[in-house]
Amino acid sequence: MRYKLQILAVLVLAPFLGLGIAYAQMKPFSLPEARALALRGELFQQEADQLSGQMLALQDSIREVRVTAETASRLVSYIRKDAYAELRAYEEQYAYLQGLLAASVEQRKASIDMLDSVLANLLGDPIGQTFGKNATIKVYSLEEAGYRGYMAKVRLHNIDALKMVLAGDQVKSQGETTSAAAERTGAVLAVNAGGFFAHEGGLLPLGITVIDGEVLTFSTYDSDLSFVGFNRSGQLVGGRIETKEQLLALDVLHGASFLPTLLKDGKKQPIPAAWANTRHPRTLIGHFENDDLLFIVIDGRRQGWSTGVTLEEAQEKLLEFKVRDAYNLDGGGSSTFYYNGKVLNRPSDGTERRVTTSIVIIP
Repeated sequence: MRYKLQILAVLVLAPFLGLGIAYAQMKPFSLPEARALALRGELFQQEADQLSGQMLALQDSIREVRVTAETASRLVSYIRKDAYAELRAYEEQYAYLQGLLAASVEQRKASIDMLDSVLANLLGDPIGQTFGKNATIKVYSLEEAGYRGYMAKVRLHNIDALKMVLAGDQVKSQGETTSAAAERTGAVLAVNAGGFFAHEGGLLPLGITVIDGEVLTFSTYDSDLSFVGFNRSGQLVGGRIETKEQLLALDVLHGASFLPTLLKDGKKQPIPAAWANTRHPRTLIGHFENDDLLFIVIDGRRQGWSTGVTLEEAQEKLLEFKVRDAYNLDGGGSSTFYYNGKVLNRPSDGTERRVTTSIVIIP
C-alpha cells in the first residue's frame, strides 16, 4: 500500500518535475538554482510521504469505524432479541398473574358466598345491612339456649373505615359510652374494646394501647393479657406481646388489651383457670377464614333475657361460624353493641358503662 501511495505522489509531482527538466534543457540552471530545485524536490518528497502517512492513518480510522459499526450492529441485534424475549416473558408473566388474580377473585367470591350461606343457615337473614364505600356491614341476631346477643360481619374496602377511639381522645379520662364515641365519629357500628382501671380519679387503659399507629400505653405486667389490634392492611393481629419490637413488627394501626386469646389459626387456646366455665356478658372480636371481621356482643346477668356465655361455649360457636382467630375483649357491664343510631343489646348494668376505648366502623 505504501508503494502505491508513493507512485501516486510521483504522478502528482511528475508535471512539475517535467516542467523543471524542460526548463533546464531550454535554459541550464546555475548551481544555486539547481540546489534550490533539488531542495524543492526533497520538500515535495517529504510532503508526498506525509500525505501517504495521512492516507494510511485515514484508512486505519475507516477500518476502526467499520469494526465499531459492525460491533454496534451486532450489539443492537442482541439487544433487540433480548428486549423481545423480555417482552414476551413479561407478557406471559402478566397473563399468568392476571389469571391468578381472576382465580383469587373467584375464590374469594366463592368463599364469601359460602360464608354468607353458613351464617344464613345458622342465624337466618341479617337484621340490618349497610353498604358503604369503605365497608359492608351485616348484622345478625344471636338467640341460643341461655343467651342472646348480636353479631356484625364486616368486610373492609378501606382501612379508613375502621378506627379505635379513646374516650375524650385522652389516655386518662372519665370514660365515654360506646354510643357517644360512635356518634361523635359518625360511625354506623361500634363495640367496646379494651379493659381499663381506675387511677387517681380517672380511668386508664390496661396493657397496650395503639391509636393511629402511635403507642400511647405499653405495660406487660399482667402475663395473661392479650393484645388485640389491626394492622395497616385492616387485618386482625394480636396475642401475647412482651416487647415493643414485637409490637412494631405487627405494623399495628389500632389496638387495645384484654384477655384471653380464644382461637389462633382455627385452634382453641387455653382458657385461664380463673376465667374457665363462668357465664358473663361478653364482647368478642375475630376474623373469618376469608378475613372478614366479626364483632359479637352477648348479654348476660339478666334473668329471663340472657344469662351470658362461657368462653368455652364461645370458642365452639366461633368455630361453627368458620372463624380463624378470635379474642375476648372487655365484657361484663362494658359490653355494648351499637348499630345504626342505637344500642341493640341490653347492658348488664341497666345503662351503658363509660369505657376508655371503643372500636368504630365508618362505612
